[in-house]
Amino acid sequence: MQSASFTQPQPAAPGTGRPAASGYRPEIQGLRAVAVLLVAGYHIWFGRVSGGVDVFLLLTGFLITGSLVRMVERQGRVDVAAFWTRLVKRLFPAASVVLVGVLAAACLFLADDRWRDTIQQVVAAALYYENWWLATESVDYLARNDAASPVQHFWSLSIQGQFYLLWPALVALAAVLAARSGWAVRRAVFVAVAAVFAGSLGYSVLSTAANQQWAYFDTGARLWELALGGLLALGLPYIRLGRRVRIASGWVGLAALVSCGTLIPATAFPGYAALWPTAAAVLVIVAGDTGGRFAADRLLTWKPLHAIGDISYPLYLWHWPVLICYLAVTERTTPSLLGGGYVLGLSLALAAGTKWLVEDRVEQAARGRPKRLVVPAVGLACLLPVLTAAGGWSAHLAAEQRRMEALVADPANYPGAAALANGGDGSAPRDLPVYPPPAEAADDVPVTYEDGCNQEIAGSKVLTCAYGPDDADRTIALVGGSHAAHWFPALDRIARDNGWRVVNIIKGACMFTDAPQHYKGEAYTSCAEWNQGVMTELADLRPDAVFTTATTTSLDTGAGYGEEMVVDGYVEKWRELAELDIDVLAIRDTPRLGFDSASCVAEKARAECGSDRSDSLADESPLDDLTGVPDNVTFLDLTDRLCTGGRCPAVIGNVLVYWDGSHITTTYMRTLAPALEGELKSAASKR
Repeated sequence: MQSASFTQPQPAAPGTGRPAASGYRPEIQGLRAVAVLLVAGYHIWFGRVSGGVDVFLLLTGFLITGSLVRMVERQGRVDVAAFWTRLVKRLFPAASVVLVGVLAAACLFLADDRWRDTIQQVVAAALYYENWWLATESVDYLARNDAASPVQHFWSLSIQGQFYLLWPALVALAAVLAARSGWAVRRAVFVAVAAVFAGSLGYSVLSTAANQQWAYFDTGARLWELALGGLLALGLPYIRLGRRVRIASGWVGLAALVSCGTLIPATAFPGYAALWPTAAAVLVIVAGDTGGRFAADRLLTWKPLHAIGDISYPLYLWHWPVLICYLAVTERTTPSLLGGGYVLGLSLALAAGTKWLVEDRVEQAARGRPKRLVVPAVGLACLLPVLTAAGGWSAHLAAEQRRMEALVADPANYPGAAALANGGDGSAPRDLPVYPPPAEAADDVPVTYEDGCNQEIAGSKVLTCAYGPDDADRTIALVGGSHAAHWFPALDRIARDNGWRVVNIIKGACMFTDAPQHYKGEAYTSCAEWNQGVMTELADLRPDAVFTTATTTSLDTGAGYGEEMVVDGYVEKWRELAELDIDVLAIRDTPRLGFDSASCVAEKARAECGSDRSDSLADESPLDDLTGVPDNVTFLDLTDRLCTGGRCPAVIGNVLVYWDGSHITTTYMRTLAPALEGELKSAASKR
């Protein structure tokens, strides 16, 4: 998001075939304004991708490539000090102010379960690797995606930051090769940039098809957009179009850009889809300043639009955290029309203030200073407050965590499920902070996820991990989806105490049945393939028992009770296991809250965070009247250790029960181990 004050070559002078003198491109500033308004508007009101960020990437490549090439033509080399002085003065001050503001706003407006993630992402944004952070998080099945980070929009700035490191080296290398081969510098740079464009675009198309969530944030899959801008900067002086064609080009480009967000879904980006907004921007830039009364550039050079272009960078920085804080304060998922107007208005005010109070003042202070001093001085002055604030807050949270660990060391403080034993009401002897803390709840998941033992949505290969001795007297296979997976911590504790062995065979959102299943409305074919492989694996493994879910719960759809059921095909699977002489330990599914437990507990009194048992569980267990059940099956039901008095609390015995809206935390599941052990041993004694 560089300033349009970088001069660019104009279209060739008529009849000369040579670039005209470099000059200011006022329509680029207007294009920048349109792009940032599209980004902000689509984010605020529609929650969609607008294509505006793709325009910013193209403009960055356009401006930086042209600037570097002219630098080499004037000086014979890339002046790294001058290049970085200009960038640091332009980018660092506003970004650092916004990041410090985000930390302060997070403390004031966001629930504490979002603090740690916000701190980590602020550091990632400050050091320009936010895109890789998000790419890593986006492929995690259990990654919490219900609360967006207030700095996740820094992903595009991180890609640009990485571009700023790569591009001077690329241009410098091309200049050296040009000097040795006798080529013109522009020709050599054009070839180098074209190679990057072709390679990155091909990779983008393939990676988007293979893993769109990763490709969206991948620098390699986005680099072609910046390279396209570079090709345009190098080729523009030689493009000769008639005035009428240029006027038509401007309007077509502007219309295509404005319509992009309504026509192309976010899931199509980057890949081919990003050619739409970038090609639209190319058409606008090729049109240039036509001087036509009814041309698009007449609109793009309109003074109010130009003023927004001047603050486009800080406006992009501010609009997203302002939106996230608004949603947190109002407890809305999307703003109202008026609320969105407030968000945009405040963002514009903050952007204007940031430019006047920060960017312009830094520019004045740095003017005339030696280049070798500006970069480290401004860089440190901007980065240190951000990293110091983030580090200090992180250290405070770490100290709180150590205090919590000391309290948790005493089982009497955090009895968890034991607080419901013998008619207990779920309360604990001492009213202590909830454990795990809501901010860390998303990490309190079975170790099998960290070990890579659980198959993801797209995969169909059967992954197995064994925990316990190979010569164990008893082996239990844990089979099913995530609602089977969250029983692993209890089974693992029982196995360790008894010298048993647990074999983990789990696939996300995939139940242990051959009946057709769906995921997000699509046929879940990888689940069907996985289930076939599971039976082959169990036939080879021959465990003593398979532990799996006996029912599946779902939230009340208006009938007054949860739609709990025995899934089609469960009984058939149990019969197949009977033929293999394998026992089945089928446990009733756990209740669902219908809201994020950690966020609720962080924001409200814990007593408010619970659901009625009937919201997701049937009044009478579907297992009571189930017919055709083979003799190898034992039903287990620990609902009374999750619900009490018709309510299923989010906190029991000072322990957070759910890390999201339906999955049990590892900490609470371990407190269920004694009750589950009694059930398992009782079942074994009957065999």
